[in-house]
Amino acid sequence: MRAFLTQLESLGELQTLETPLDIHLEIPHLAYLEAKKPQGGKALLCTKPMDAKNNKHFDIPVLINLFGSSRRMELVLGKPISACCVQLEALLSAQKPKNLKGIWHALRTLKALYHIFPKISNKPTDHINYTSDQVNLYDLPILTTWERDAAPFITMGQIYTQSLDGAHKNLGLYRLQVYDKNHLGLHWQIHKDGNHFFHAYKRVGRKMPVSVVIGGDPLYTWCGQAPLPHGMFELWLYGLLRGKRAHLMRSRTNPICVPRDGDIIIEGWVDPEQMRLEGPFGDHTGFYTPQEPYPLLEVSTLRIKPDPIYLACVVGKPPLEDKYMGYLTERLFLPLIQKSTYGLLDYHMPENGVFHNLILAQIAPSYPAHASQIMHHFWGTGQMSFVKHAIFVGPNAPSLQDYPAIFAHILNHFDPHKLVVSEGVCDALDHASPNFAFGGKLGIDATMPSSKTPCILEDSVLLARMQAVLPQALILRQYGIHTANPLCVVGVQKTRPLLNAVHGLKDLQSALSIIIFVDALKNDLNNPYMLLWRITNNLDAKRDLKIEEGLVFLDATDKNALEGHTREWPLETDCSLEVLQKLSNLGLIPPLDDPIYHRYHIYNSPSTKESHEFC
Repeated sequence: MRAFLTQLESLGELQTLETPLDIHLEIPHLAYLEAKKPQGGKALLCTKPMDAKNNKHFDIPVLINLFGSSRRMELVLGKPISACCVQLEALLSAQKPKNLKGIWHALRTLKALYHIFPKISNKPTDHINYTSDQVNLYDLPILTTWERDAAPFITMGQIYTQSLDGAHKNLGLYRLQVYDKNHLGLHWQIHKDGNHFFHAYKRVGRKMPVSVVIGGDPLYTWCGQAPLPHGMFELWLYGLLRGKRAHLMRSRTNPICVPRDGDIIIEGWVDPEQMRLEGPFGDHTGFYTPQEPYPLLEVSTLRIKPDPIYLACVVGKPPLEDKYMGYLTERLFLPLIQKSTYGLLDYHMPENGVFHNLILAQIAPSYPAHASQIMHHFWGTGQMSFVKHAIFVGPNAPSLQDYPAIFAHILNHFDPHKLVVSEGVCDALDHASPNFAFGGKLGIDATMPSSKTPCILEDSVLLARMQAVLPQALILRQYGIHTANPLCVVGVQKTRPLLNAVHGLKDLQSALSIIIFVDALKNDLNNPYMLLWRITNNLDAKRDLKIEEGLVFLDATDKNALEGHTREWPLETDCSLEVLQKLSNLGLIPPLDDPIYHRYHIYNSPSTKESHEFC
C-alpha cells in the first residue's frame, strides 16, 4: 500500500492532508465532495485523524477515495481495463489447438491459470499482535459517515471465510458495525457466500471462523466485491489479473488464511446462535437501511503492521468511488455473461441507478420474445438477479453510455405492450419493495421502432390540463419532446393514492405517453441525474405501474400506508450543514453556494425545498 501511494503521489493522484480532521463525519463529508468532482477527484490521505468527542488522536492515517477515478483503477490493475477484458475473453474462448502456433498461444493462455492459486507461507511477518484484553477496535480510526448512523462502521474490510469442511474459500466486502472494543456486526446479505457458509455452521452448532483484512494490495479489496459464481475464490481472480499468486498466511487464532501484506488484520469467531440488530446506516443507495438482525463477530486478535494505512470509502448518493469499481466489474464480466446469454452484445449500469436499480442491454434479437427471454435470464443469474429495471435495445442502437442518444432511442422504440412485469428477489438494501428482499421488476423491450406521433403541448398548458383532473400535480417537465414517446415528470403533493386517480387523464392520450410522478418538494425537475436516482430507487413495478388507455403511469413518490406500504420509508443521506460549513471555512471544500451542492442534493434545507417546488 505504501508503495502504491508513492506512485499515486508522483502522478498527482494523491492529496495529503495534514489538517486534523474528525473521523466523525468530517473525513467522510470531505471525501463525499471530493468524489463528486469531475473524473472523481483525488485519493485523500488524512494523516491526522482524530475523535474530537473522546479527545483522541490516531497515529494511523486514513486513506479514502482510493478507487475514485478511471486512472487510479487502471493503476490498481497495473494495466488498462481493456487489456483485462481481452485477457479474460481469451481465456473463455480458448479452443483446442490445431497446429504449433495454436499450441503456443494455448500455453500462453493457460499459463495465466498457474497464478490463480494462492501461495501460503509460514514465514513470520512484522505485524504487532494484540490479543484478549489488548484488543480495542476504538484504537482504529473507523469512520462514522452519516449523522444517523448507529455507530462507526468498517467500509473496506476484506472478509475472509471458508466452508464448514474447509474446501471452499470466500472473500467478500461487507460493512462491519462496531458494537464495542471487540465485537463487530457482519452485514453479509442473503445471497453472499459468507452467509451460505454461516448457515452450514449453524446447522451443526459450530462457531464460524472469520478474518477481516484492511489495506494491503488494493486489488484485494476490489476482488472482494467481484460477482464470481458460487464456490469460486475471489483471490483466484486476483492472481489472474495481477499475474502472480496471492501470498497468504494463516491467522493466529483461527484457520483462515489472509494476505501477508494486510495493514490491519482482525481475527475472530462467529457464534451462529448469536444475532444482533445491525444499523441503521446510510448506504450506497443514498438511503438509510433499517435495523435487521445479523451475525456477531467476536474479535480474538488484532494484528497491525508497524506503519499501517486505514483504507475506507464513503457511501451515499452517487456519484462516488464505487462508480469506478463497478465499471471495471461491468466490463470485465461482460464476456462471462455473454457465454450464457445468446444474442447479448453489451450491457451497462448507469451510476445513478446505483447498479442494481437499472441496467441497459443491447441485444441482437433472432426470434420472437428474445428480449423477454434475456430479461428472465438476467433475473435468474447471480447478482444480476437483483436488478429491478432492465431496458433492452437492438443492435442499431447508439452506445449505451451515450446517455442523450440512448435516451432518445429508447423513447423512439417504446411500446407499452412490450413491458414485462415480474417479481423476485431484490437487493436487501432496496426500500421500495413491499417485502424485505422480494419485490417487483420491470423489463422494457425497446428493440422495435414506435409508430406513435405525439401532439406536443407546452409544459404550462399540459400542467394546467392535468391539474383539472389531478389537483395534486404542482410542477411538470417533459423530456424527449422530439421523440415518439415524450416522458412527462410530474411533481405532486400527494394526498391520496395517485394511480387510482389517473383514469381521468385518458383525454390527454395524444399528448402523453409515459408519466412519472415524483414528490414535488424533494425533486428538481431540471436535474435528470438525481431524478433518475430517486425514481429507480423508489419504484416497485408490481405496485407502482399502471397502464391506462395506452398511457404508462409510474408512481415514484415516497410510499406509506396510503398505498399499503407497511415498511418504514427511509431517510436520505444528507450531509450535516455544520460539518460542511467547517470544512468550507478550512478551505477544503467549495463554499456552500457552489452549484455542486444542488446538483447532487448534498444537503437538505428549507431553501432547497422551496427552489425544488418552484423550479
